[in-house]
Amino acid sequence: MICDKPSNNKLCRMRFRTRAIHVGNPPESNTGAVIPPIHPATTYVQKKAGEWGTFDYSRSGNPTRSAVQETLASLEGGCGSLAFSSGMAATHCATMLLNSGDQIIAGRDIYGGTYRLLHKICNRSGVHVKLVDLNSPQALAGALEPQTRMIWLEGIGNPRLTVPDLPAIIAQAKQHNVLVAIDNTFATPVLLRPLELGADIVMHSATKYLAGHSDCLAGVLVTSSPELLQQLYFVQNATGAVLSPFDSFLLARGLKTLDLRVREQCRSAMEIALYLHDHPLVANVIYPGLVSHPDHDRASRLLHAGYGAMITIEAVGDFELTRRVVQSTKLFHLAVSLGSVESLIEQPASMSHASYDPQARAASGITDGLIRLSVGLEDPQDLIEDLDQALRAANG
Repeated sequence: MICDKPSNNKLCRMRFRTRAIHVGNPPESNTGAVIPPIHPATTYVQKKAGEWGTFDYSRSGNPTRSAVQETLASLEGGCGSLAFSSGMAATHCATMLLNSGDQIIAGRDIYGGTYRLLHKICNRSGVHVKLVDLNSPQALAGALEPQTRMIWLEGIGNPRLTVPDLPAIIAQAKQHNVLVAIDNTFATPVLLRPLELGADIVMHSATKYLAGHSDCLAGVLVTSSPELLQQLYFVQNATGAVLSPFDSFLLARGLKTLDLRVREQCRSAMEIALYLHDHPLVANVIYPGLVSHPDHDRASRLLHAGYGAMITIEAVGDFELTRRVVQSTKLFHLAVSLGSVESLIEQPASMSHASYDPQARAASGITDGLIRLSVGLEDPQDLIEDLDQALRAANG
């Protein structure tokens, strides 16, 4: 059963940072401990046969998971949330709302794992997938068909950092009774809250910014309606990809500093993007905070508190030179993932988006020279010096 509790009305009126610390985290009633305990129990004693209490089996509901779900729903402005064992498990659950013969429209600027799921798993169930440039209203209108049931897109795209016109896309979807599901991993609820704009489902790879310390694998779905939440809960409970109690604790801990971390990372990212914009060995800097970004004006309207902490650059050179750049940094770790306190660097063409077929990769603008940076909490000047030496080392 769904065991999220409605947030205290007084807490609901508090600001984001306060809710991240207090909603879902009351002092423990028996001891007064300010950190709620971790409940590793897998099953719970019932008073009578066939009369279920709040919890019965940990796949169906767990006190530690329930607490962090309450926090997540509050931060995204949803009616409730579900915590999963990974971001891909959460994404898969959302797609299981679809039936054979249904169509899902997805943006072109999406994570490689999502592309793989849609094209190599969902297609086995007879779900049709169409990739569309969602910055084009005409392209979306042309893609919508009677069998379209869902539009899947990212609030800030991966890896080209597009910022779609969410209000316009949501309005167009509502006219056709189509669900809108938004991967909000890059933006986080600090910068963007899609449910407030009318979206139906928000997904997070909570492994990234929400947990924030590269030690917790987690995914999240937050919904705008109790009916949709119940449908998703049925799928989650039936398939079982739930977040463990300990990872629920780690996620709850990370959420308490989310606002502070994201704001500081955004400030550092802007400083680094401005530096790289004038670097002689960088052909292009893709960052929504730069006026050169095609979606800069829209990002300024939609995003709060910054433009994100992800930067994508195109090096002056080919695939091999780009590989040398990402292998030459000292502070930026060469690794997939993002959003944590340490800075990461990767080559999308060979790493996060390698699952794209070459034609789709080219159509999505994922060139061999693309480099994706996740800016952490190190001093931005140290990160700038690291990128400069790596670019120069790679170019001999």
